[in-house]
Amino acid sequence: MKLENKELIVKRPYKEVYKCEDAIVKVFEESHPKSDVFNEALITARIEETGLDIPKVKEVFQVDKKWAIAIEYKDGKTLEEMMESDKKNLEKYMEDFVDLQLEIHKKTSPLLKGMKDKLVRQINSLKELDATNRYELLTRLESMPKHNKVCHGDFNPSNVIVGKNGKMTVVDWAHATQGNASADAAMTYLLFALKDQDTADLYMKLFCQKSDTPRQYVQQWLPIVAGAQLAKDNELEKEFLMKWIDIIDYQ
Repeated sequence: MKLENKELIVKRPYKEVYKCEDAIVKVFEESHPKSDVFNEALITARIEETGLDIPKVKEVFQVDKKWAIAIEYKDGKTLEEMMESDKKNLEKYMEDFVDLQLEIHKKTSPLLKGMKDKLVRQINSLKELDATNRYELLTRLESMPKHNKVCHGDFNPSNVIVGKNGKMTVVDWAHATQGNASADAAMTYLLFALKDQDTADLYMKLFCQKSDTPRQYVQQWLPIVAGAQLAKDNELEKEFLMKWIDIIDYQ
């Protein structure tokens, strides 16, 4: 695939994302592991096979020795943009957002990697926590119920595209696993709370109502997923996440 008429839409330390005609193209730095690029394409293909209507993988290729993934382009605005520009309808948007997440959780994909294994690796990699705190998090994780639902892993309004007809499409499936839906919800709650606590609380209320899940159960996952998010080593999030990792608050 040739990168013609490309428009840079996202720039991160390890990748650049372009809009190219009918595709979104992620171009990764040369230092980015080749296996991670192919794994992202594979995960996305696995999600396609569940029947969810998501942007499909078109191609994995190289650009100037850099690996790249081309994914089908979906026209529209992000749900995040709509929430910010139309705040009086925030609750309606949030209801649609939660409904969409619950539709995802109805799916299974037996060949997706397990959420628990991924969380164990992330917690074990934490340099900010001593062995005692890592042990506490891993013990808590081991005690939590094991499920096999499809979980996005980074489900937030910036990853939901709303088309002109109102149809919502979920993008960016690189972090998807099979596991416990309430852990996925706990991660979404944290992503909201990083920006605005009131919005996070609205999300939690609606998720628990619509899924008939006790709030306390989702909260039990918060220290665990905060540890997983901390492993991504975002300096701006570190202080906030460390507060959520305090085990005592959720005993």
